[in-house]
Amino acid sequence: MTDQGATIDILAALQNSLGPAGCFRGDDIPERFRTDWSFLPPAKPIAALRPASTAEVSAIMRHCHAHRVPVTPQGGLTGLCGGARPLDGGVALSLERMSGIEALDRDGMTMTVLAGTPLEVIQKAAAAEGLFFPLDLGARGSCTIGGNMSTNAGGNRVIRYGMTRDLVLGVEVVLPDGTVLPMLNKMIKNNAGYDLKQLFLGSEGTLGVITRAVLRLSPQPGCTNAALCIVRDYDAVLAVLATARRRLGPLLSAFEVMWADYWYQATTCVPGMRAPVTMGDGSHAILIEMQGLDESIDGARFESFLEFLMEEGLVQDGAVAQSLADTADFWATRDAAAEFANPAVIGPHISFDVGLPVSRMDEFAHRAKAALLAEAGCQSVYYGHVGDGNLHVVAWCPGASPQPLADASRIVYGIVSDVEGTVSAEHGIGSLKKPYLPLSRGAAEIDLMRRLKAALDPNGVLNPTKIFD
Repeated sequence: MTDQGATIDILAALQNSLGPAGCFRGDDIPERFRTDWSFLPPAKPIAALRPASTAEVSAIMRHCHAHRVPVTPQGGLTGLCGGARPLDGGVALSLERMSGIEALDRDGMTMTVLAGTPLEVIQKAAAAEGLFFPLDLGARGSCTIGGNMSTNAGGNRVIRYGMTRDLVLGVEVVLPDGTVLPMLNKMIKNNAGYDLKQLFLGSEGTLGVITRAVLRLSPQPGCTNAALCIVRDYDAVLAVLATARRRLGPLLSAFEVMWADYWYQATTCVPGMRAPVTMGDGSHAILIEMQGLDESIDGARFESFLEFLMEEGLVQDGAVAQSLADTADFWATRDAAAEFANPAVIGPHISFDVGLPVSRMDEFAHRAKAALLAEAGCQSVYYGHVGDGNLHVVAWCPGASPQPLADASRIVYGIVSDVEGTVSAEHGIGSLKKPYLPLSRGAAEIDLMRRLKAALDPNGVLNPTKIFD
């Protein structure tokens, strides 16, 4: 770390170059730059910097690298693991001013964007040209593509389109010493040496600051069909998933499952929420979405699929979307977790994002629910992207302040390890999951990660203390 006098000189120089809109210092730093959605307490950075160009990001990193000032890149601040929370005495580097669509190539089906562009803006820009950017998260209106790339976000349609890294062709990156890597490849096939962009996708801003990206687009779906199905047990969930894969094939775009405890919270406790179908004595609600090419052909295929489910007795009850509004209502039940922080619903809680073998997800949910209640006094609910093995857990101890994060984490991640899962499916490691990384990565893997970090960031200034010490 540099001394206080040198730090003041550095900030004065950066403030002069960035202007008043680009630099907040001390008590003038807005609260939003002090933490993310992890519920960690606000940090006390010495500055929040808001560059408007790659050149300004480069200048910031060059100064901070030379004087060993810690820098924490920030996107939409919707992460749950503390990855975008700055260090006390460090600098928050927000890319929110670097927002916009720079180019859209309809023939090549690519879009070039600035890293601070909100995901929803990208989705709408693609749709306006008859194209489709399939990455979709509940926080679509707040999260930015830079943060999505930094954490390799997954979201609702991984089963068909893959993770964020599968949707990125090229990136522009600023290294910790200020070096700019203009790797804005627009080709699907490019095997000219190492695919360096993969170093930065999912690295949580510890190896470089992503400033631009070339995104891979898809044709706009010709039709979207959705259904909510209630099933009697998890064996039926697996049977419906197998049937959907076989009968819908690559048209299956989402397979979301909500356990009964989650369904109750979402449809009974969230203000304004309406249950499109009744759970009754069912165990799970399944949201199935298919994106087809032609309603007359693929709509009939979807109807045939649903009829088969009923004939085989795989579902107890269900509802079929008759309009886009119906589809939005179905998804609202799945996205209702964003409202759980409301004190009228759940209030302060602990969120977990884990990856599990699909066959063992219900076993995990039952074991975790019992252990959280018995050992930490926590209630819990379960939902997630079962089609790609990603489960979300919301746990809370009513009236507790703070929530028992350490105990709940020990319980949840211990069971995750026991069923051969991963402690992070799509939100990264950040600072909250650091102690549990060895449960999902071997010692040799973590050692290689450290060596990559040391090679690219020898002064340890870029998002230090995240992923590992």
